[in-house]
Amino acid sequence: MASQVDALYIYLLLVSGLMTALIFIAVAVLAIKYRRVPGRDAHPIEGSTVLEISWSVIPFFVMLTFFIWGAVIFFEERTPPANATEVYVVAKQWMWKIEHMEGQREINELHVPTGQNVKLIMTSQDVIHSFFIPAFRLKQDVLPGRYTTLWFNATKPGRYHLFCAEYCGTQHSGMGGDIIVMAPQDYAQWMAGGPSAPLQETGKQLFASLGCVTCHRSDVQGRGPNLIGVYNKPVLLEDGRTVIADENYVRESILDPTAKIVKGFKPVMPTFQGIISDEQLNALVAYIKSLSQPPTGTAGLQDQPAPSPAQPQKTQVQ
Repeated sequence: MASQVDALYIYLLLVSGLMTALIFIAVAVLAIKYRRVPGRDAHPIEGSTVLEISWSVIPFFVMLTFFIWGAVIFFEERTPPANATEVYVVAKQWMWKIEHMEGQREINELHVPTGQNVKLIMTSQDVIHSFFIPAFRLKQDVLPGRYTTLWFNATKPGRYHLFCAEYCGTQHSGMGGDIIVMAPQDYAQWMAGGPSAPLQETGKQLFASLGCVTCHRSDVQGRGPNLIGVYNKPVLLEDGRTVIADENYVRESILDPTAKIVKGFKPVMPTFQGIISDEQLNALVAYIKSLSQPPTGTAGLQDQPAPSPAQPQKTQVQ
């Protein structure tokens, strides 16, 4: 992605430089050729419709290539591949707290392997921050109260600087870190050295200890919707709207359950705002997302019968 951004930037410089040079050359030549000299007075020249249309339309289409090329890169940057490895990031004055799906935790460092698509799911614990990796040509604001995402594929081992690019307080300049890109075998060895449990397993334990399993049951219809297969699916709400159960929807449903009520269910779920931390919330989101994925060595949850179209409310968090 960095090479594409660099190519677009160089193209912008070349075209802008060429346009500027052409304008200055034309101004200089015409000013010299048609200047007032002894024996020849300056006089107005009638305009050319063809010339005026040409120097308006041609530059317009040339400049339009900036937008098209930039839009292609933008949408590619904002669309993480389906096979991307997910990593949760919590920004806090003044540090980056990072947790891998395998359970490994880091502060101000992120270890990743070469050649692997990595998707960062980020939120802020306090104010607005901005996750900026200059070497990757990537920057994404990290906001309190919601998730934002960023993805990349590192191709060269090394240590790359990480900065916060949004003024976030008195120690903003010290809020930095490193992206450590490793060869796959070195990364696997580093990952194996951690004693932590997988993030979704932590979420599963929280799901039980917080009593969520009492209402969100998979065997019978409970007071809350069945969460099996909920993630990334469209669901009908009580007010007639249809929403997609992405990370932000799941997060909102845990912290503000009455914001979007699933059709067919009552707003009886208590809020967990202020009760669980951002790290615990990430674990719960990871667990709910895992309910849409097939367990290893089994036929998989997606092989189960899909919910009836008449009961879309049973595929959403309340």
